[in-house]
Amino acid sequence: MAAGAAELQGKYQKLAQEYSKLRAQNQVLKKGVVDEQANSASLKEQLKMKDQSLRKLQQEMDSLTFRNQQLAKRVELLQDELTLSEARGKKSKKSVESSSQLSQEQKSVFNEDLQKKIEENERLHILFFEADEQHKRLEAELRTRLEVLETDAAQHQAVVDSLTKKYTDAIEKLQNDKAKLEIKSQTLEREAKDCRLRTEECQQQLKNLQAALGSRLEESLCIINEKVPFNDTRSNRYNALNVPLHNRRYQLKLRDLAGKALAFVQELVTALLNFHTYTEQKVQIFPIDSATDTISPLNQKFSQYLHENASYVRPLEEGMLHLFESITEDTVTVLETTVKLKAFSEHLASYLCFLRKILPYQLKSLEEECESSLCTAALRARNMELHRDMKRLTAVFEKLHTYVSLLALPSTKPEGLLRTNYNFVFTNIAASLHGFHDVLKDISKHYSQKATLEQDVPTATQKLITTNDCILSSVAALTNGAGKIASFFSNNLDHFTASLSYGPKGGTEFISPLSAECMLQYKKKAAAYMKSLKKPCADSVPYEEALANRRVLLSSTESREGLAQQVQQSLEKIAKLEQEKEHWMLEAQLAKIKLEKENQKLKNSLSANLTETMQEHSILPNVAEQKKETTEKREPIKSTSLIGMLTITTDNEKAPDVESREDLIKTHYMARIAELTSHLQLADSKSVHFHAECRALAKRLSLAEKSKESLTEELKAASQNISRLQDELMTTKRSYEDQLSMMSDHLCSMNETLTKQREEIDTLKMASKGNSKKNKSR
Repeated sequence: MAAGAAELQGKYQKLAQEYSKLRAQNQVLKKGVVDEQANSASLKEQLKMKDQSLRKLQQEMDSLTFRNQQLAKRVELLQDELTLSEARGKKSKKSVESSSQLSQEQKSVFNEDLQKKIEENERLHILFFEADEQHKRLEAELRTRLEVLETDAAQHQAVVDSLTKKYTDAIEKLQNDKAKLEIKSQTLEREAKDCRLRTEECQQQLKNLQAALGSRLEESLCIINEKVPFNDTRSNRYNALNVPLHNRRYQLKLRDLAGKALAFVQELVTALLNFHTYTEQKVQIFPIDSATDTISPLNQKFSQYLHENASYVRPLEEGMLHLFESITEDTVTVLETTVKLKAFSEHLASYLCFLRKILPYQLKSLEEECESSLCTAALRARNMELHRDMKRLTAVFEKLHTYVSLLALPSTKPEGLLRTNYNFVFTNIAASLHGFHDVLKDISKHYSQKATLEQDVPTATQKLITTNDCILSSVAALTNGAGKIASFFSNNLDHFTASLSYGPKGGTEFISPLSAECMLQYKKKAAAYMKSLKKPCADSVPYEEALANRRVLLSSTESREGLAQQVQQSLEKIAKLEQEKEHWMLEAQLAKIKLEKENQKLKNSLSANLTETMQEHSILPNVAEQKKETTEKREPIKSTSLIGMLTITTDNEKAPDVESREDLIKTHYMARIAELTSHLQLADSKSVHFHAECRALAKRLSLAEKSKESLTEELKAASQNISRLQDELMTTKRSYEDQLSMMSDHLCSMNETLTKQREEIDTLKMASKGNSKKNKSR
């Protein structure tokens, strides 16, 4: 809050400084305006004086023109008189002589006057020309000065406009900053109040806790002094046998990390198997194909060793799997208890021996390939690069084996690796894994270049191309797996260092693997004892599951009442079916008796008919014709009923057998009864299903109504909160409007001063424009 107030004070100081600068600039502008006004006044006076002199000159010019006109008229009159006098002189010479003397005198007088007037007119013309030239020169000077003043006024106006825009923007920005700072100050005040309340509560809780802990400490000290005869945490040897605090989160995290590491190792194992297998195939087909010619003894030995790669690579996966299985939730996983890490280290050592065994053969094989006639210079360069990469790969595996064997030491020889060096070993393993990834990237790059060059060899076969593709895919899988495991180990390096280093409370480490094994046995015994202390509880549904299934149980069709009703209805149906079964059994017995009677009657009638036919045969000679007529007259009679359709003929000789007909009727009745019962059961089951669905829908409807009521209540509460927030917003808005009104008043006053200055400048412009127009008109 103090920082916000200081920031606000600094903003106000900046505003005051800018306002003082604006006032100083305003005074300068006023002084300039006053100077311009004085200059314009002096120019006005000069213009007035020039106007007066011009008017005088114009008046003199007018008077001179008028005088000239009078003199011209007088000269014309004198000329007329002269002509008249000459005309008269012809009449009388005397009068002419006298008049000539007079006219000469008059001419002399007139000539003198005319000469004077001409000289005066010339002088006036000269004066008028000089005055006109002076007026034009003065007008040009005034016009240039007026243009300069107009440009200065435009520049001043632009400066004033830019300053007004700048300071209006600054005022708006300061207003926004002020509003933000006020909001921030209010929030900080509220937070300060909350913090005060919290500090008071925390102080009260601290006092209560101190009192409670003090009493508990006294009780525990009394119990320890009375009950504990021996403190085993003082000795590291005995403290190592104590069971440390079980950190389930660390155990689950370690198991998860071990599972991920197992997956990465499995990917690496499959990629290594493929790489060695396809390398074996490559050795047998390039540079010499074993199917057409015998390969060199070196390559034979190399392929023989490569054929044994599975016996060295598979144990890596098995060792990692055993290590993963040894890390469970109940154990304490530290380096002293991970005994399976030693087995994984041994499997890695055996694979390293395999790499060392095949390395010279692989290098010699590459050298032999370089010496063959098919090898070009570019292919030879790629082979030498692979020669160096294979050496680097074996060196990287040696580093990895060294650091993994160091990690396996605490489970066998704890003095071989101190806990202070755990972090160093883990960081070096991460660096070695990154180096392994870099080497594999180089191998992939060089192998891809080598494969492209081998395709251009004239003796390259399809088998060689496919083998190169397989090798490239296995190397790419190796590179990806190495990158994954390197990034995985680097990301979880801190967790490995922290989780694999904890031990018993008060101690720094386990003394020996034997003490760690004893600690695990004690932990199992303690867990078994704690389990025996717990009383077995009755089986019940968990609370979370019951809450989750509450809605399902409420809306389920298999509720207790529904099931009871369904059972009752099914019992009633079973009773009805039993009654119907007994009824139909009685009906069947009656039908059997009737059938027996009918059969007896039929037998008697048939015997009688046979005797009659024998008599007729003996009497009638044309039996054939009667037979034809009887056969023509005999037509089948179809009898339809509910039990089906039966065809009966009137011929007693060709009638079906009685027993077969009884069987047909019996089977037909039984099929019909079964069909009717199945239809009845289906209808009953559908009705029960529909009834259950209706009950479930009714329950869901009731639940929906309840949820609707709760939602309406929540909606009311939300509307009340909205109205309360709107009221608060209105109050804050009013306060902000008051502050804005104050700032707007201040801005209005500044705007008034600016408008006054603008009006003064506009008057100056108008005056200068009027002067320019007058000068132009003149």
